Amino acid sequence: MTLFLVRHAHAGDRYQWHGDDAERPISPKGLRQTEAITAALAAEPVGRVLSSPYVRCRQTIAPLADRLSLQLELEDLLAEGTSGRAAMTLAKTLADTVAVLCSHGDVIPELLSELIADGVRMIGPRKCEKGSIWRIDAVDGRFTAATYLGRPGEG
Repeated sequence: MTLFLVRHAHAGDRYQWHGDDAERPISPKGLRQTEAITAALAAEPVGRVLSSPYVRCRQTIAPLADRLSLQLELEDLLAEGTSGRAAMTLAKTLADTVAVLCSHGDVIPELLSELIADGVRMIGPRKCEKGSIWRIDAVDGRFTAATYLGRPGEG
């Protein structure tokens, strides 16, 4: 099975946002990235779509959930500030399905470190750009490879 790990789309500069950072929305650039993410993952046999409760994550992945007629599941273990170990615990519960998880630039690298420590083979650069996707493959409920797919539509 496969997990697709998505970093939320561009949401502007957190230091120029005057409200609660959890409420910071995606930018016009982020909207274009969201459209590309939706197009890239819409043909996959996704059974679940999970998101950090932060607005920018929900806005990034909700169009995909809508397109696939799936409920968007809000998951605190994907929220900014969550440890990689906690995110890994969540990921392991999903290893027998095809799911999309949308999270943040601090959580994703920590989750990747947990995967490496668990013996997962990394393919491609170890990046985590806004609007980018990682494909994490599992065989018999065990993660085997993580491939950086980059940002869809940006070569």
